[in-house]
Amino acid sequence: MIGFICALDVEIDGIRAMMTDPQHRTIARITYYSGRIGSVDVVCCECGVGKVNAAIATQIMIDCYQPDGIINSGIAGSLSQKIAIGDIVISKDCVQHDMDGTEMGDPPGEIWYNDGRRLDIPADERVTALLQQACEGLGDTRVFVGRIATGDTFVSLRSRRERIASMFSALACEMEGGAVAQVCYRNGVPFSVLRCISDDYNENELVDFVKFRSLSAEKTICVIRRFLQLIEQENG
Repeated sequence: MIGFICALDVEIDGIRAMMTDPQHRTIARITYYSGRIGSVDVVCCECGVGKVNAAIATQIMIDCYQPDGIINSGIAGSLSQKIAIGDIVISKDCVQHDMDGTEMGDPPGEIWYNDGRRLDIPADERVTALLQQACEGLGDTRVFVGRIATGDTFVSLRSRRERIASMFSALACEMEGGAVAQVCYRNGVPFSVLRCISDDYNENELVDFVKFRSLSAEKTICVIRRFLQLIEQENG
């Protein structure tokens, strides 16, 4: 089974539409939809915006559905002049740019666990590679694999984007992927983050995000459809 976690309904509706014989179950006021796309068992949910919502949804999905892998799919802001609206960024790893223990001498973004610390959370190489392969053939789309930075802030000012990009060498910023990554990492579940750019590197307002989010979400759905076809081919 493959799990998909998205922040907004515009991102999850396309996955649900591809399902056959869907079932649903609501836990902690999050509705999980399970079924099949092709011959692949899938589960998906709309987690809401932000790291805590994403973490709750991810842990429940792992506990209740035991997925073989989880993909956090959706939209993001560009952290590079080279990455434009409509381009895709896939995670090599994730960081949480709003984790800040620098006053205690910690590196920016370093996460404290009960049994250690680390800054980066590596994505699963196989899942990331399949997502990259699934992007082949998309028209007018450049695909980048690199670091995605997560924080509980909608980043619109270019000065803030420059700061995050410089500090973490990240390609895109959003509000859920790093939390999904952290929960998957601690549970030993393979994951990757798939993001289509909905707002570019320049100064942006919320209106730009709203304008382009539907177009960007449609593109990620195309990638997910092809990704599941590749999984089918692997499974024979």
